[in-house]
Amino acid sequence: MKQYESLGYLVSHLNIDLQNALDQKLKRYQLDIKLWPVLFALWQEEGITQTELSKRCDVAHYTMTRLLDQLQVQGLVTRHQEADNRRAFHIFLTDAGKALEQDLVIEAERVNANFLDNLSGDERLAFMALLNKINRFPE
Repeated sequence: MKQYESLGYLVSHLNIDLQNALDQKLKRYQLDIKLWPVLFALWQEEGITQTELSKRCDVAHYTMTRLLDQLQVQGLVTRHQEADNRRAFHIFLTDAGKALEQDLVIEAERVNANFLDNLSGDERLAFMALLNKINRFPE
């Protein structure tokens, strides 16, 4: 089997290139690619627990702690401790964290568009539909 016939190789190669391209855009905002899933998840729904956020971002709890520490130092998130469970924290975006959403989503859309540039509109739709199907995401 040649590398261009391997699903794993092709997806991995595309993922690395996409992450590197987005990471370059995020650096303009003093952020890096590791923080992107956390911010993106919080823009979808803030106030969730750190444990839930870890699950949604598919990272270990201790890794999420470090990512949130970094975001908190940058003034982008706050942690609110539960009154009845001192070990549980709910994560909220600050105004600065909320303000980044529009610019960063545009940056991500530009990266995506750049990678999909050589596909026709129909090919783009089919490609995205196939990726969702392979990943078993709902339509």
